[in-house]
Amino acid sequence: MSYDGIFTHVIVDELNANLKDGRISKIYQPFQNEILMTIRSNRKNKKLLLSAHPSYARIQLTEEALSNPEFAPNFCMFLRKNIEGATIQEINQLGNDRIVIFKIRKFDEIGDLKHLLLIVELMGRHSNIFLINEETNVIMDCLKHVPFYQNTYRAIHPGAEYVLPPHQNKLNPFDMDKDEGIERWEQSLDLGSPIKRIQTIFQGLGKDSAKELLHLMDSNGNQLPKALSIFKDSVLEGPPTLITDEKGKQSFTPYAYDTAEGTRLAFDSPSEMLDTYYVEKATTDRIRQVASDLLGIIRTEIQKNKLKTKKLEQSLLDSESADLYKVKGEVLTAYLYQVEKGASTVTLPNFYEEENPITIDLNPSRSASQNAQKYFSKYHKLVNSVKYIQDQLQKTKKEDHYLETLETQIILSDPQDLQEIREELKDSGYLKSKKTGKKKKIKASKPYHFRSTEGVDIRVGKNNIQNDQLTLKTARKNHIWLHAKDIPGSHVIVEDPEPSEQTLQEAAIIAAYYSKFQQSANVPVDYVAVKHVHKPNAAKPGFVIYTGQKTLFVDPSKELVEQLKVK
Repeated sequence: MSYDGIFTHVIVDELNANLKDGRISKIYQPFQNEILMTIRSNRKNKKLLLSAHPSYARIQLTEEALSNPEFAPNFCMFLRKNIEGATIQEINQLGNDRIVIFKIRKFDEIGDLKHLLLIVELMGRHSNIFLINEETNVIMDCLKHVPFYQNTYRAIHPGAEYVLPPHQNKLNPFDMDKDEGIERWEQSLDLGSPIKRIQTIFQGLGKDSAKELLHLMDSNGNQLPKALSIFKDSVLEGPPTLITDEKGKQSFTPYAYDTAEGTRLAFDSPSEMLDTYYVEKATTDRIRQVASDLLGIIRTEIQKNKLKTKKLEQSLLDSESADLYKVKGEVLTAYLYQVEKGASTVTLPNFYEEENPITIDLNPSRSASQNAQKYFSKYHKLVNSVKYIQDQLQKTKKEDHYLETLETQIILSDPQDLQEIREELKDSGYLKSKKTGKKKKIKASKPYHFRSTEGVDIRVGKNNIQNDQLTLKTARKNHIWLHAKDIPGSHVIVEDPEPSEQTLQEAAIIAAYYSKFQQSANVPVDYVAVKHVHKPNAAKPGFVIYTGQKTLFVDPSKELVEQLKVK
């Protein structure tokens, strides 16, 4: 289902149970459309995510580790100034719509009590977050400012009066007059399909919710009040359920809808389920937001190298004709006296092929001897170019492998760790550095940390610089090094000189997961003691050579990786 009014109702109940009377202690804006708040409530810190993303708009509690950017955007700074340290009095849903209102109170610098509203509108691409002065109903600031010519219904900018989105005359299924609901249903016959009729009558019902309500009506003698009562009770009782169909597509419901088909997984809370549902989708989108320029640069360079490789390979094919030029030069030299002056071609016996005739093109303005020298010159030029072409092909292939490694690392990385890859691209000359005088020091992240089922620590590099550090400086010589065979991926270190077969297998699965073949099966993974891994002189970051390796074939497993990851 979509994050509709029904699911918003469930989330608001959860937020009131966890955050009411809580104090807002920290506010971050890790990404363009997302605000993360730490709320101190019942002696515990809870993380509240407010997302106005066009595709993944939502409100939820989260356990996801999102970093605090070095420089806070303007809206984040404004929220910090006005509501950091404030108390959340209550959290309400507007009817059954996807609009959530946080009532906030805070004492200002001179001790006056201020009443504010933090309003989150979950409206697809029109999603937004507002901070409103409750007394004046004026927008203090909002995440997205919208010019009047783009929205003539209401102004969306600081200083404007806050106006709710256009109201639709629909009934709230959680708070409605029973008779009015029946009357509306009976009068809606000309509105189309039964699902459309339900969505037209009731506020905040997505297609899946409408389908479920219609199913309950069919199962209860077409009695709308009874179906609504069962539906509301089921929504409130839960449990929130994640459903995966035969094709692997996932959806979620506030409880296990009878109409939903697929494998069902129940959760203790709706926010816990949303963390599971959105983790990959949101992370992929965040990387696209933060690293679109990096991926664009890398993919452009890869495309250039493809064209370069094609030209070099063609030149290599052309060089195979070098011997023919040599033969023509020698045949011409041997039979100079038989070549007529001013001729454009000549046919002579080829003593390299049992005197079979060979036709040779000539430049009429040159003598036979000069034409022969021209063929020798072409021969020597092609022979000398072969080594250069082979060297260039080797360099281009190495650069391609390096670029593909960077591309893989970006796709598999956490968005907050991309700055290190950005700096690597600058150091490698692919990305221009801004001339700001003193170079800003980037806080280095730590490798991923895993622990095998048997308790052995496993480290995984997040980027090329980290791979070099982990393998060549941090790991002991008798630790075990793993890497997906002949494909871009992370360096993996097992911190045990003699790991068991099970630990080695788990480490290989981790290495396959953090490689370009993450979605493949039967991925080959090489492993060897660290002392057999070396870095060639002048090699690019992350590139190593190794000897004496053995190979395991494993299937990458996200479930195992999550299970072994040290939180």
